[in-house]
Amino acid sequence: MYLRCKRGIDILLSGVGLVVLSPVFLGVVMAIKLEDGWKAPVFFAQKRVGNHKTYFQLYKFRSMKLDTPHDMPTHLLRDPEQYITKVGKVLRRTSLDELPQIWNILKGDMSVIGPRPALWNQEDLLAERDKYGANDVPPGLTGWAQINGRDELEIDVKARFDGEYVEKLSFPFDVKCFFGTIFRVLRSDGVVEGGTGAGKENMER
Repeated sequence: MYLRCKRGIDILLSGVGLVVLSPVFLGVVMAIKLEDGWKAPVFFAQKRVGNHKTYFQLYKFRSMKLDTPHDMPTHLLRDPEQYITKVGKVLRRTSLDELPQIWNILKGDMSVIGPRPALWNQEDLLAERDKYGANDVPPGLTGWAQINGRDELEIDVKARFDGEYVEKLSFPFDVKCFFGTIFRVLRSDGVVEGGTGAGKENMER
């Protein structure tokens, strides 16, 4: 029952978000164009795993250089900092690079709250999530795992948090995740580039 209500909330929030945040979208677009030139792409699309392991194209503001290896987790890159643009550093630290996913939410690919969508080739994370049923709920812009560690979480730990989210799935718990995310973003907690944390979600451009 709640999943039906949750979809309605997602449509409302994403629709309002696209309107209210349109000046921010414009500012980010201008910043990327000023750094990389007017012909450089602003958005980055990547194949991700959605509800029931279906695939969809996830959108982000491009935060990495055009010659960055595609579909490779950040922790596998050698010196990942060299691939991040100047604007990208700000976008990733503030999570503004995630804003285009509001469109994914409106389309129904994602929810505001849920397990972060895995890359199509993150078989280890998907296998761990299968243990907890975390692949059978809509992926989210943010979730319980992001509040509890974000980039630095190992895969098995992240999957357990995703499983805990599935167990506690409810409106009050989504509200808790929503405001917990705001707190984490304001503090820039859990953002790690490179290193050994196998829980890192992806390599973003």
